[in-house]
Amino acid sequence: MRWGVPVAAIAVVGAAIGAGPVIAAVQGEPSLPDRTAEQLLAEAARTVRDQAPPAMSGTVVETASLGLPALPLPQGASSSPLSLLSGSHTVKVWYGGDGRFRLALPGQMSETDVIADGKGSAWLWESATNTATQLTVPGDAAARPLHTPAPTAVTPRDFAAQALKAAEQTTAVRVENGEHVAGRAAYQVVLAPKDPASLVDKVTLALDGETYVPLRVRVFAKGAAEPAFEVGFTQVSFSAPAPENFAFTPPAGATVKRQTFDGTGGPGDHAEDAAGAAARRFLGSGWGTIAELPFSPDDLSANGKGGDGRAKGGDPSQLLESVLKSATPVSGPWGSGKVVKTKLLSVLLTDDGRLLAGAVTPEALVKAAGRG
Repeated sequence: MRWGVPVAAIAVVGAAIGAGPVIAAVQGEPSLPDRTAEQLLAEAARTVRDQAPPAMSGTVVETASLGLPALPLPQGASSSPLSLLSGSHTVKVWYGGDGRFRLALPGQMSETDVIADGKGSAWLWESATNTATQLTVPGDAAARPLHTPAPTAVTPRDFAAQALKAAEQTTAVRVENGEHVAGRAAYQVVLAPKDPASLVDKVTLALDGETYVPLRVRVFAKGAAEPAFEVGFTQVSFSAPAPENFAFTPPAGATVKRQTFDGTGGPGDHAEDAAGAAARRFLGSGWGTIAELPFSPDDLSANGKGGDGRAKGGDPSQLLESVLKSATPVSGPWGSGKVVKTKLLSVLLTDDGRLLAGAVTPEALVKAAGRG
């Protein structure tokens, strides 16, 4: 359940800058106090960076229309991260603070739940296979930070945090008349990149008028009237969820598995991560940032071997082959390769074994490929 997958471009969304004294006069009932864009961005940054998320529950809908070619997902792969690259998907969220959360991802005839009690134990329940997996964190490991996604990573909060991460002179900021999101009055801040090479036209952040919690994030591609990506609450309550939402007992007849997770990984894992990080580099800045890393289709074939991943997410080599059918051949002094462009992301695979990606035009990638 990696909801960060649908928008690689979001990682490039460079972010809010100090804005002029634009007044946010939100109309409608109830009316909200006037706020400048600067004030709203400061409140949003404080909310997503400096505070723990408030207790809440609600329904979040993620919608993606990235313009990708059809992906050959196997039957029953609706819970695969790749399925989130198109269409709409719903997740129900309960958060009680102190590490207690519950996520429910309903399918057509099934549901996947993740339940954490805040005491070092979590359950993964998959009704389609009638399987419950208990994940336990040992006492000594529980005291260490775990390299796991935050429970709020499925909400607009996480995406807004990334959009507000940097303060650079790369973005035009304005405030539009207020919105009503999930039945709540909201301020709306619009971030528009100044970089002409960016594929992103604007990012809109709807901030709750009372708590300043992000209620919705939309990303618009240039030339498009509808968002290419959207994640937002359709229903939300800031009342503390009942304790029973964070308790789980496997039903009778379910297959129960147990795993212990210490959050560290072996020495080989860390060495591999360090080597990979050393080989990566970033070109440009802000909205025009381009990531470059070594890449070979053979790596996908190797990673696709092994029962589970292929069954749930499809054969990676077949997915690559499907995407490359829509690729455009390109060349330059650096050599040749193929470019795939979606509404928010361009990817260049070079024949000399590199992958370049960014929320920029293909021309920007071709130019970047020649940088030493």
